[in-house]
Amino acid sequence: MCGIVGYVGARQCASMLLEGLRRLEYRGYDSAGLAIHDGTRIQRVRAEGKLRELERAHIAEPIDGTIGIAHTRWATHGPPVTRNAHPHRVGSIVLVHNGIIENYAELKAELATAGAEFSSDTDTEILAHLIAHARETAASLHAAVQAVLEQVRGSYALVVLDERDPTTLVAARNASPLVLGVGANEMFAASDVPAIMSETRDVLFLEDGETAVLTTDGVALFDASGAPVSRETQRILWDPVSAEKQGYKHFMLKEIHEQPARIVDTLRGRISMDDHRIHLAEVQLDTAFLKDIDRIVILACGTSWHAGLTARYALEALARVPVEVDLASEFRYRAPVLGERTLAIAISQSGETADTLAAIREAARLGAKTLAVCNVMGSTLARDCGNVIYTQAGPEIGVASTKAFTTQLAALYLFALWLGDRRGTVSREQLAAHIDGLRAMPTAIEQAIGLEDTIRAFAKDYIHARGFLFLGRGQQFPIALEGALKLKEISYIHAEGYAAGEMKHGPIALIDDDLPVVVLATDNALYEKTASNLEEVKARGGRLITVTTEGNRALDRFSEHVLEVPACDPMFEAMVNVIPLQILSYCIADAKGTDVDQPRNLAKSVTVE
Repeated sequence: MCGIVGYVGARQCASMLLEGLRRLEYRGYDSAGLAIHDGTRIQRVRAEGKLRELERAHIAEPIDGTIGIAHTRWATHGPPVTRNAHPHRVGSIVLVHNGIIENYAELKAELATAGAEFSSDTDTEILAHLIAHARETAASLHAAVQAVLEQVRGSYALVVLDERDPTTLVAARNASPLVLGVGANEMFAASDVPAIMSETRDVLFLEDGETAVLTTDGVALFDASGAPVSRETQRILWDPVSAEKQGYKHFMLKEIHEQPARIVDTLRGRISMDDHRIHLAEVQLDTAFLKDIDRIVILACGTSWHAGLTARYALEALARVPVEVDLASEFRYRAPVLGERTLAIAISQSGETADTLAAIREAARLGAKTLAVCNVMGSTLARDCGNVIYTQAGPEIGVASTKAFTTQLAALYLFALWLGDRRGTVSREQLAAHIDGLRAMPTAIEQAIGLEDTIRAFAKDYIHARGFLFLGRGQQFPIALEGALKLKEISYIHAEGYAAGEMKHGPIALIDDDLPVVVLATDNALYEKTASNLEEVKARGGRLITVTTEGNRALDRFSEHVLEVPACDPMFEAMVNVIPLQILSYCIADAKGTDVDQPRNLAKSVTVE
């Protein structure tokens, strides 16, 4: 959560910091601010609301200099008002912070007893007070920061500036991402790579417990004990243009349209057509362990959890291993039973989701082997797990996930085929057929995206709906959950996803002639049972929107709208069937005029529990 940008160098940095925040605004947009040392003193500009409010405030009160920090906030402690906006200042110390200080109340009470006065409701201000106090006796700003962090429990990505030292930034990280950019006689800090990608491609990822001193001469890294750390820079190869809208009205719409290409990227290099085999170079699990697995536990949150629920069907069918799918936020609190024959798979777009990181670390502590499915190279999750399948979705700016979800499915399906092959539970003929089916998915998804004009034409008819019900059977049930989540996230219409067979056990009471019901009824083994559920809905007056296989006319008489998707391998059809649900949610939200890319109260990367 929240976005950080920092700079030290020879250039005037205000516009650079603001541009960096613009590229991070998907991480938080309740308030924003920047602080810059002008050579004499540090000046701050802060504003409540979205980044444009800060930009207006900066035009009214311009500041500039060659060293500074900036922040865009997603509120945790205290409401989203100017006094709680970062950067926070106490004495000569100014800082920005992502994360949560878990013992802040205890520390605040101690500071209050010592006479400290507070100007915000945040836990971050406690850090500023502590560092300002430590700086009075510490030999350097870095020494003061390191001393304070020994008192702190919680998660943080921290960048600190001292008015008495206009040449140095100090950065620190624990359980919250922070990347350092290396330029020519200049250094950058950011909570995510896109913020600095236009300035430098050479980066260092801070590890948990590490601190860094940034000057025009370069960077010095230190571990939690203060010992120097040596690490080579990494080269980022993303295209900065991929973070722009490229003519689409919203990032979300652009990212829906990008899905075929991103799935091709995820499959590329991992399928050998010479022998119809899957190759996952980043997965180093030995064959003996794979044959001996007694259980797979998938850990994820939100949309990633839906990806895990969907992939469970393929994993169990192809690899013949029992699969559990846990909400990462609940996993640690139920005394889970795992062992050396368990494989734990963590799914996270950012690789920095706090609940998922905590869950996979607990799984590892209990003896399980671990595997990450994530989108960000060098992320904490990827480093923690070692075994990783990168999804190749590219930067996803829209808060409501689309291409990250379908590329997660692609990666998980690849793994299911790979695992089935190594366990000997799928024949060579079956493997070849499913590989062909998976390779056909980008084309099928492209065709499904072609439903946009049809959906847009009727979406406006549903903007005043009091709620929606999404129904599906088998692997279409988690797609119903995902469809409901998308609609809730961006249109603010209450929606519920349900297993179609469970409808009569409660949700049927909701159905009347005002309730839109979206049913996934494609041509698979469960089609006839799902079709009977449509009849039950129609008999009670429900307004049916049906997703079915191209050419099926049998459901027209039940439905207000029928959305036809191409026939495909039933093992992977969820990847296609989610597309009209993404588009439906987008079109309804757009027709309502909500902020599609930055829905209220949400942030892209949830780095707090």
